Amino acid sequence: MSKEGNPHLSNQCCGVLFHVPTILERGVHMKQKSYEIDMCSGPLFPKILRFAIPLMASSILQLLFNAADMVVVGQFAGNTALAAVGANAALINLLTNLFIGFSVGANVLVAQFYGAGREEDMSRTVHSAIALSLICGAALMVFGILAAPKLLALMGTPADVLGQAALYIRIYFAGMPVLLLYNFGSAILRAVGDTQRPLYFLLAAGMINVVLNLVFVIGFHLDVAGVALATVASQAVSALLILRCMTRMEGGCRVELRKLALEKDKVLQIVRIGIPAGLQGTVFSLSNVLIQSSVNSFGSVAMAGNTAASNIEGFIYMAMNACHQTALSFASQNLGAGKVSRIHKVLLECLAMVTAVGLVMGWAAYLGGGWLLKVYSSDPEVIQVGLLRLSVICTTYCLCGIMDVLVGELRGLGYAAMPMVVSLLGACGFRILWIFTVFRCQHSLLSLYISYPISWALTAGVHLICYFAVRKRLAERIGSA
Repeated sequence: MSKEGNPHLSNQCCGVLFHVPTILERGVHMKQKSYEIDMCSGPLFPKILRFAIPLMASSILQLLFNAADMVVVGQFAGNTALAAVGANAALINLLTNLFIGFSVGANVLVAQFYGAGREEDMSRTVHSAIALSLICGAALMVFGILAAPKLLALMGTPADVLGQAALYIRIYFAGMPVLLLYNFGSAILRAVGDTQRPLYFLLAAGMINVVLNLVFVIGFHLDVAGVALATVASQAVSALLILRCMTRMEGGCRVELRKLALEKDKVLQIVRIGIPAGLQGTVFSLSNVLIQSSVNSFGSVAMAGNTAASNIEGFIYMAMNACHQTALSFASQNLGAGKVSRIHKVLLECLAMVTAVGLVMGWAAYLGGGWLLKVYSSDPEVIQVGLLRLSVICTTYCLCGIMDVLVGELRGLGYAAMPMVVSLLGACGFRILWIFTVFRCQHSLLSLYISYPISWALTAGVHLICYFAVRKRLAERIGSA
């Protein structure tokens, strides 16, 4: 990327621009709005909480509304319909994570430019990101509708589930443009510290989702098709609300529809960060597809129990993921401002927060698992399978959160390829190897689930080593500047 005649110092780190502003430039930093957070000055922990708590609430609300899909289907359409909806989760993540990874690139760039006070670069990045989301969404919609049902068959989805699963995924992928628009828009708002308004938008959309679930499934007996239609409609509402918000903003995040365009330099920067993040998510999903295929071999009851337990775990994961997003945004803004010492404090406080969240929520879910699983299904066999998964995953889930916070910190510092390689080898590669070795010898659900905590611990350890190496390198670069 060209320095465009900027008289101030710029450095290039793994292809990502970071800017060391002068004291004068910091003094004329863009005027902060009430919903934005200046992450580069003042007490750190109160700002981390102000950022993370609405994000946690948004994530948990989103899963509550998704859980409503599962509950309505499980209670009013039966185990086969529940298994059909659950069978799509891993495949949907596999096909969407690459493109959603691009939103990580937008988040990092906008946060860095915000920290450096560069409104024009922010604006160009925002318009390129929104345009990219719509184009990627349209491409993914076409591909998903045509190819996803065939992929479900290749995953070994049982015949009694395949038809309904294929119907669900076709309708779901019809809503890909609005899904990506929401993800990119909320990522941009997070970059400037705004996690409150996306929460309000999600709350409104989620309430619509719940009402439509009841109307379509119970009222019109549409089963999985009704759940899919309700999901797409609610995603469209959230996307339109966030777009409306951004068109009324001031400053670098304001969207003007006539300015939507793919600016080459900004798209390349977004993609440079987003592709490693997206590939990591995609390959993680690939390993989960293999695990889902392994679960499928135990039949529809095991699939239903696994689906219900996974949905419960999702609440914990998304709460911990808010800590990951916090580390990413805070590290990015402080990198833009050239404050390396503050970046380390961000990591320590986010690690403490994610460990507490993972332990408290994980053990609460495990201890209350019997009651929670009954919300999804009254079948004792389904509940038994769900409890088995919760006993392994939830009690060790803080390891996953620690791993993800380290990834967020590294990405926020502009290192996208490094955490991708480590995660692919340490987590995904390990799980795939486990499936073809240990699981093949010990063909049980317990054997399958144990691969998760082991892979988290190994990968987190390597990420920590990488972080210290990156921190030393950045200190030398900025210090020598």
